[in-house]
Amino acid sequence: MMMQLFHLDHSCPSSLSTQHSRMHCVIVHYHELALKGRNRNLFEQQLIRNIQLVLTGTGISQVENLHSRIRVLLSADADISTVRERLRRVCGIANFLLAHALPLDLATPRLDELAAAVIEELRPQSFATFRITAKRADKRLPMTSMAVERTIGSAICNTLGKRVSLKQPELTLYLELLSKEAYYATEKVQGPGGMPVGVSGTVACLISGGIDSPVAAYRMIKRGCRAFFIHFSGRPLVGRASEEKVRDLVQLLTAYQYESRLAVIPFGEIQREIVLNTPAPFRVVLYRRMMLRIAEEFARRESCWGLVTGDSLGQVASQTPENLSVTGEVADLPILRPLIGMDKLEILDEAHRLGTYDTSIEPDQDCCKLFTPSHPSTKTRLNVLQKIERSLDVPGLIRQGIEKSELSEFRFPT
Repeated sequence: MMMQLFHLDHSCPSSLSTQHSRMHCVIVHYHELALKGRNRNLFEQQLIRNIQLVLTGTGISQVENLHSRIRVLLSADADISTVRERLRRVCGIANFLLAHALPLDLATPRLDELAAAVIEELRPQSFATFRITAKRADKRLPMTSMAVERTIGSAICNTLGKRVSLKQPELTLYLELLSKEAYYATEKVQGPGGMPVGVSGTVACLISGGIDSPVAAYRMIKRGCRAFFIHFSGRPLVGRASEEKVRDLVQLLTAYQYESRLAVIPFGEIQREIVLNTPAPFRVVLYRRMMLRIAEEFARRESCWGLVTGDSLGQVASQTPENLSVTGEVADLPILRPLIGMDKLEILDEAHRLGTYDTSIEPDQDCCKLFTPSHPSTKTRLNVLQKIERSLDVPGLIRQGIEKSELSEFRFPT
């Protein structure tokens, strides 16, 4: 009896344009959000808002929650390439299908119309081998996913003369059967995964213009945080090259969180005060302690719950266990180090995937390179630093950094 439900009526027309209006849509999948229990709806609604925001102006007609998926309906003149490019950066999306939809009758589901629509979609495409991956979202449907794959696959083989290859197909057809619609697609795009931006509060990210700190900021954005960026410039002792790099990096990262704010702090004069009043081996750690103090003041003003750095354990002198410990001692807010266990090759790979690498390697005069001692201390003791800092007007230097700062705002889409 079940096989009768799957019977294909080969007399049905190859074109369904006169029978059904096939919607062009995107079917969005997520993973972690499905595990959120009673809070799941809040996370899904945030993801929907983010999708609506990022697809502004691309030709979407509706974004709706299907409870196990999110469906984005596209207008006839939608810019598919822009939709694809923007959605692949939306944190919280595991993957998505660029799909067509057909009505599906839960009581008496037939696959002949679905098979005809799929064949019409595949006919102009060049491929010799294929496979089908079907998902049955509503278990009340009287057909298994495997049965759907066999039935539609048989129709493709008989009509188009193609061969099935489960291991190395030239084309993969994705089918999803819900309660009222069946979706079919030949393109599946990976998203970043993680959590929707906006569900995890705001963090202050120290961004240097190098390779590591943009990757660290991205990893927090991917966990649902909004990043407030803080850059310490060597100005007025150097030019604005590092600032321009950082602006480019923040604009790239804004494509993942839609709105960004950047505080640029001229740090050159503060560094000079440290150089004039402290021993050379301790200056790198003293710079970083001062940066964290200033960053924490900004973080509190921006309602941030933590500070984010691009530290990777043991990578440079300031990132030894001892120096990380004494540096972080000045901050009351949690210090988050997303890259702490990553090696340089892993960080480089992620920078390439993220698209920040080419900007990060552009030459500039970073403040961290100013007045760098030839033999920095690697095992600095806290009591030694506290004694040295008595020669500095720490509150005055913090105030100087904040008063001379410059704030900028970024938006995506622009």
